[in-house]
This record gives sequence, C-alpha cells and structure tokens, in this order.
Amino acid sequence: MNLVRSTTLAKQRSDTLRRLGILASGPQFFAVRPLHLSRRSVFQARFGQSLPLTASMPVSADSHAHSRVEPQRVDAPLTQSATFLVLTLTDSPGAAKTVRSVLANITDLNKNVSIRDPFAALNCTVGIGADAWDRIMAPVGLLKPPELHPFRVVRGAVHTAPSTPGDLIFHIRSERRDMNFEFERQLLDALGDSVSVADETIGFRYFDVRDLLGFVDGTANPATATQISKAVLVASDDGDSADLAATGAVGGSYVVVQKYVHDMKAWRSLSSEAQEAIIGRTKWDNVELADADDSKQKAHKTLANITDDDGTEHSILRDNMPFGSPASGQFGTYFIGYSRHLWVIERMLERMFIGDPPGLHDRLLDYSSALTGSVFFVPSATTLQNLDKD
Repeated sequence: MNLVRSTTLAKQRSDTLRRLGILASGPQFFAVRPLHLSRRSVFQARFGQSLPLTASMPVSADSHAHSRVEPQRVDAPLTQSATFLVLTLTDSPGAAKTVRSVLANITDLNKNVSIRDPFAALNCTVGIGADAWDRIMAPVGLLKPPELHPFRVVRGAVHTAPSTPGDLIFHIRSERRDMNFEFERQLLDALGDSVSVADETIGFRYFDVRDLLGFVDGTANPATATQISKAVLVASDDGDSADLAATGAVGGSYVVVQKYVHDMKAWRSLSSEAQEAIIGRTKWDNVELADADDSKQKAHKTLANITDDDGTEHSILRDNMPFGSPASGQFGTYFIGYSRHLWVIERMLERMFIGDPPGLHDRLLDYSSALTGSVFFVPSATTLQNLDKD
C-alpha cells in the first residue's frame, strides 16, 4: 500500500513539474529546463490550481522594447527565506573579469542548486553599483544607466538615511534556507578574492507576510504582470533610444536596499491605535486608514506613496524581509525596492526622512533606524548572459 502511494505521489509530482516546464515530457524524465518559477506557478505547484489572470506572472520587457529582452526575475515568488548579500570589489588582479564571468553564468549556478528541489523556487537577482559598473560593464562597452549613482544621504532634522559601501547585491531567495546557503557558498567560491563582504543579512517570512512590528508588509506592491512591468522595468521610451541601447538598460531595474533595526521596547509601549496611526493601516485586518490633511502629520503609507507633478502615481516592488535574533536583541526589516525610475524611491525617502511638509517626518523612523543604504542597477538576464561574449 505504501509503495503504491509513493509511486502515485511521485507520478503526481513529475506531472506537476512537467506542467510548470521544469521537466521535459517524454522518456527523458530528468531533462531539466531552466527554472523560472513565478508566484503563479508556485501557487499551481502547491495547490493544483491557477491564480486568476490578475496574479503576478513572469514579466517581460517585450511591451517596452522592440527586440526580445529577458529581464531578471525581479518578480520571483515571495519565499520563506532570503539572503541579502552586499559585496565590494577588491583590487586583486582580474577581479572585474572574474566577477563579469560569474555574472554571465549566474543562471547556470542557479540551476546547479535548484535541481535539488525545484519546488523550493530558488532565484537570485543581481545588481551592480555605480562605481563597480565602470569596472565591470564599461570594459565590454556598456555605459552607465542614466539614473545610476551611489546612494545619496538623506538628512532630515531628526533622522538620517546613511550611504554605505556596496558594489554588488545578490538577492537570493527560496522556500528553503539550506538552498540559499548552498547557492551563496558556491557563488562566493566562484568569486574568490575578487570581492569582500560588506553585509550579509538573512531574512525570513514572519507569519502572514508581517514585519516584526506586527503589520502586513508589501500591500502596496503592484499585483498584475502589466503593473509589475510598468513599475519595475526600464522601457525603451524612458530616454534616448541610442543612449539606452548603449547602457543595456532596457529590461533592467533600479534597486535600493536599506537595513532598518527597530526599537521594539519603545514600539510596544504604544497602543495599537497609535501604531496604526503611524503606519496608516489597521494592525490585524490590514485595512487602509484615511489620509491626513496635507498640512498635518502623514502616516507612513501616505509618505511612501509617490505621485508626480502630472498626478500620476508611481509604484515600486518591495520584497522586504524581517531579520534578527531575540538572543542578541536585534529586530529589523531589510528594505529592498525595485523600480523603473530611481527618483521614485529617492523621493519616497525624502518624504520619509525630511517630511512632507518638511519637519513632519515619518513617525515610523522614531522607532526604526536605517543602518545601511545602497543603490544598484539590475541588468536584464539577456545583458548578463552576453557578458561572456567579450
């Protein structure tokens, strides 16, 4: 009976993998295709049904560009575990060339590890900083993307968003901590002495996608494939086409990372009503509260909402993760935001730290301190793969 059940489960699992395009159909059972699991396909794999068409699906730059460009998987599934690895380049001979080779083969590295458990949805998104771009990408003829520059310090009357070193960001995520660990191990082995670690943060899913402050995080994220593409991917009409072609920016994305630690004792001293007023949502059922008048103290959710001079609202894609250790008294949130335009996140940070109007800063910052701040550009997967052709 157990043998029959095991055989049935194995067949169901293989059938699911074939439907997701991970295993090729036919007699070559272990012929593995490149692993690209979206939020939608993970839902299918677990529950045997499709999400509605409004669900997040793999994004493409086709709607923005005339030629086929495959983005990196910035829309990869929200997972149980993530590693945020920020590296700096060393002065060792051939460091830039080594990094370039590793980036060109990052998909192969992903497959090396993900084959051990395709259902873990392992994915790694790679970003390159402004200074490193000149060393890694310029030698192969790729100019710096128009908005890429080091993180600019945002200094308010009370709180400051610092700028910290970072040449490369590897956003590693999966359903299993050991998969992330193994990917990071093989990655650092391949990079060798060409890099040094500036920061490594291990994030985890906290209950129903809540931060350690107790609120649901990421509610404002774009939901559909079209919304994600519009919010996150640089388009062919975002500037001079010749300039964009020279940078390889189309299909890429700007990403900002910050590491925040929370004063939990002070936060817990507040009533739930006071916490909700600071966040702008109810704590338990995540209902959005009404906005304050323009001249009054605004909630975090309002200050993080960016509208341009034409009245157009601009979204970003957040993949924040809690991190910390109760034993060491550290409780934090790792902010990572992907955006089609860097200025959107920069304006959000100005509104938070300086205030809107100036002087009325985000009250959340009275309980959450930014320790790091770095900016990177996430080239398309197509651009990375072509790096090996120099």
